[in-house]
Amino acid sequence: MQADLPLPDDDALAHSGRLAGLIRAEIAGNGGHLPFSRFMERCLYAPGLGYYSAGSTKFGEAGDFTTAPELGPLFASCVAQAVAPVLQQVGPQAEFVEIGGGSGAFAEVVLKRLLALDALPARYAILEPSADLRERQRERLAQRLIPPVFDLVEWLDAPPSETWHGVLFANEVIDALPTPRFTLRDGEVFEEAVALDDEGRFVRTDRPADALLAAAVRHVERYLEQPFPDGYRSELLPQLPYWIQAVMGGLDTGAMLFADYGYPRREYYLPDRDQGTLRAFYRHRTHADAYLWPGLQDLTASVDFTALAEAGTNAGFDLAGYTTQANFLLGNGLQERLDEAEARADAATLLRLRNEAKRLTLPSEMGERFQLMGFSRDVEFGTAFLMNDLSWRL
Repeated sequence: MQADLPLPDDDALAHSGRLAGLIRAEIAGNGGHLPFSRFMERCLYAPGLGYYSAGSTKFGEAGDFTTAPELGPLFASCVAQAVAPVLQQVGPQAEFVEIGGGSGAFAEVVLKRLLALDALPARYAILEPSADLRERQRERLAQRLIPPVFDLVEWLDAPPSETWHGVLFANEVIDALPTPRFTLRDGEVFEEAVALDDEGRFVRTDRPADALLAAAVRHVERYLEQPFPDGYRSELLPQLPYWIQAVMGGLDTGAMLFADYGYPRREYYLPDRDQGTLRAFYRHRTHADAYLWPGLQDLTASVDFTALAEAGTNAGFDLAGYTTQANFLLGNGLQERLDEAEARADAATLLRLRNEAKRLTLPSEMGERFQLMGFSRDVEFGTAFLMNDLSWRL
């Protein structure tokens, strides 16, 4: 165990033990090993036991990590400023679909800001797999939105399959997709798997990669114009194009916007990043033991934004832009929101907003570590990326 991690209480450890037992049984029934992606999927999403399926607090100071919308209203307000013209171009039938609603903080601010901008969608749909988070979102939005605006909100069990028009948004979703991990041995591609040692503890093992993963690794090698050396280990999401097409559903006219942490491909697979980007989050601490306390910690891997660009354009959309979070927020009204607060807010509120802005934009905080990427079809969305579009780095 990591020495600086606080120990979970007995109930939490018992919960983790139940999930670990379920995973051990699955390993035993699968010939003694599971692909790491399946292990990650069970840790995060096993019904009633996985990290995102159980009821413990995930976001904010009482949880394990803080996302940009949980810091305050600035992030969501700037996203609303960026997508409002898209919704207005689409017209009265425009919809907004959010993938993974968190605490509901993002939806609350976006809807209030879109109302102020006269750009409310006809429907605000949240695709949220966690029943516990759905209920928290519903309670928050019912309390904080006026009834006509709250009435626009729906919760989806699956992406909209019928044709729709508007905006798809996902913040810190792709990093939590269960990811395969690969390594090279004698030039051949292997997939990381999870097995059990003689005492029933989770241990790493490698299995020959299937054709899909092997082909995806070779695609990256061709892009990088050099092979991975033996022993290099990292993550790769060959299923990302299928996920994009699944979550967009029947989106026809409109835009997609993704916010997450990661790198362009050439930075993602740097020679010295030879153990990948996988990490665990527990009580605002980051560590490398993915096997510790299944169900109690978040598991995440950085996003290959070049792969995301490929997936979005292969889905029939144009790449509208790619930039850092700091550039995106500053280019979509962050300073204006602070100026408004300075004119109307009390000193304590203004100080809180300034500190929030620093956390969102400073390179040492979230400003460069997080990036945003947009796609468009039959609408103009490139103006949201006018401040230092970094698409050339892809």
